[in-house]
Amino acid sequence: MFKELNILDEKENVLREVSKEVKLPLSKEDKETIEQIIKQLTYSQIEEYEKKYNLRPGMGLAFPQLGKLKRIIVIVHEYEEGKFNNYVVVNPKIISHSEELIALETGEGCLSVNRDVEGHVPRYARATITGFDADGKEIKLRVREELAVAFQHEIDHLNGIMFYDHIDKNHPFFNENEIRLI
Repeated sequence: MFKELNILDEKENVLREVSKEVKLPLSKEDKETIEQIIKQLTYSQIEEYEKKYNLRPGMGLAFPQLGKLKRIIVIVHEYEEGKFNNYVVVNPKIISHSEELIALETGEGCLSVNRDVEGHVPRYARATITGFDADGKEIKLRVREELAVAFQHEIDHLNGIMFYDHIDKNHPFFNENEIRLI
């Protein structure tokens, strides 16, 4: 049985708050929420289920988007047609990053933002993230390109930052000479 998550809209003030560190081990409720998020994000990226359940495609979700001010992010990355890697990071921190900046050519979207937002969001091309998995084991991930963008986007949610906060109002679009577009 699939039950769609209640994802908050950008006008909810809670999305502008800073989330609290999570004490480990995770509660049963948090683990169940993580499972639900993984299921919805996976379904949203498979056309048949996306249509069946009328889902907006997305690859990441942070707990604040569900009104829970906890430092937990979930990313479901389709690395090959129909094949997914699930990333669950509790209390994530970016401990290092490249100097090189990239931006998604089409711009970023967000499951909490139900409108098109024009502009490029500068992000680090590569980043190293530390934190804990759902079982409380310490993890360290090196991510790059699209996955690096996703991690930075979700970690921003934990700090009350929306992706469009990074768009320069006076210069919303970059060309290939200014930043690498992916």
